[in-house]
Amino acid sequence: MESQKINRIKIALVENGKTGKWLAEQVGKNGVSRWCSNKMQPSLDTLVRISELLDIDVKDLIVSNKA
Repeated sequence: MESQKINRIKIALVENGKTGKWLAEQVGKNGVSRWCSNKMQPSLDTLVRISELLDIDVKDLIVSNKA
């Protein structure tokens, strides 16, 4: 079964010229590569922190389920 694409963290990092390593250093957490590949999801608190670090709306980090 293919993992469901829930977040857009990897795309947001690329769009902002940042790396997963940079993000891991900023949030002080392991697992960023798993977030970027959608194998795991960050907590809502962490998602909000990521949006603040990238200066984007938290909604831009989540894949919409509406067509």
